[in-house]
Amino acid sequence: MSEIVITEVVIPETVDAPDAADFIAAVAVRTRVNAHDSGTGDEARPPEEMLPGWRKQQFEPKRLFLARRDGEVVGRGIAEYRLGEAIDSAWLHVEVLPEARGRGVGRALAEHVENVARVDGKRRAIVYAPCWKVGGERMAAPTGFGDVAADTAETRLLVALGYRLEQVERGSKLPLPLDEQALRLVHDEASEIAGPDYRVHLWGDRTPPEWREDIAHLLTRMSTDAPSAGLEEPEDPWTVERLLADEEGEADGPRTPFVAAVEHVPTGRLAGFTELVAPDDGTRPVDQEDTIVLTEHRGHRLGLLLKAANLLHLQRVRPGHPAVVTYNAEENRPMLDVNEALGFVPFVYEGAWRKDL
Repeated sequence: MSEIVITEVVIPETVDAPDAADFIAAVAVRTRVNAHDSGTGDEARPPEEMLPGWRKQQFEPKRLFLARRDGEVVGRGIAEYRLGEAIDSAWLHVEVLPEARGRGVGRALAEHVENVARVDGKRRAIVYAPCWKVGGERMAAPTGFGDVAADTAETRLLVALGYRLEQVERGSKLPLPLDEQALRLVHDEASEIAGPDYRVHLWGDRTPPEWREDIAHLLTRMSTDAPSAGLEEPEDPWTVERLLADEEGEADGPRTPFVAAVEHVPTGRLAGFTELVAPDDGTRPVDQEDTIVLTEHRGHRLGLLLKAANLLHLQRVRPGHPAVVTYNAEENRPMLDVNEALGFVPFVYEGAWRKDL
């Protein structure tokens, strides 16, 4: 039987660098796996779009591995880490090319990245595994919200390796363009409910200096306020230094952020924000990134107001994208209500698994 060889990928400075071949190959694995499993090319991303995220090693350390059989690339594995309270946790991910499945590649990669995390001092592993199969025997999340297929290769492998299902996430898609008049009506109704104590601000590219402290605080709260069930996702601290480094790392990349933030006028502090990230390629979907409204400001339709305002802004300045894609915990009913009111529909579910190392 052919030997599976796993090697660590050097993250290049640019995709044109002499040492970029393995990184480009790893991105190609991601593209092929997503296209095969989803049946669409929506998640295809060029290496130059992926590279800025991999260059962010100061605050978000991550390691990338390639698996080869007989010299041919057959899969990739990822171990991602965080700082602060999250220092003992690892987020692991494995992808295997369709033609190489059923030959032990997935198990070899999974055991490898898990061992890497253990050697790196991590005590908890978290895995998010997409589940494209519908019907058949199901495994329910202990939250009581959502399930995944019980008889797929990835479910069987995760169970065999000692992982337990803790949560199910819903991937949702919003077809674009939206009717501007209807979207404006949603925005105006939410704005009326919010009242004069709340004011929306819009920007792209970098965070205005006056809002940097507040955005860093909101990003930190994202890691603790979003439902995480038995995953017990630890706090992921953001500072202005990290925010500036993150924005600098993305500045020359082929993606543009669009941010809507809401100010609580009486205090002059931000109560929430939402971010869309649009690829330069206008034929591809836009990613809905973080959305949060601080607990003390909920109940004023601010989530709906923020998302409607940002979608209006996106369609005005970057028309043509076919859809917006987002992910939310199945038990996060307030945010799902917002998404459904805007027209998001489910297209995939994702199991969130945990193992104590």
